[in-house]
Amino acid sequence: MTNARTAIDAFISAKLEIDGMLTRLQALSDDHFNTDPDQINWGHVGTLDHYRARLREICDSAFHEGEYAE
Repeated sequence: MTNARTAIDAFISAKLEIDGMLTRLQALSDDHFNTDPDQINWGHVGTLDHYRARLREICDSAFHEGEYAE
């Protein structure tokens, strides 16, 4: 039972960390990723595209899409 309890605790801990990251990312997105919409340049686009690519990989893995499709 100790191993199961440890696994559950680790799972919940990881989930709570993910939930916190998602909350922070949503707030950052709501604030245009700390960018004044009137001052956006190609550097901002590149940074946001980098974030999008990393999140796409996570979504593809979680939902078995893209390169992770079965």
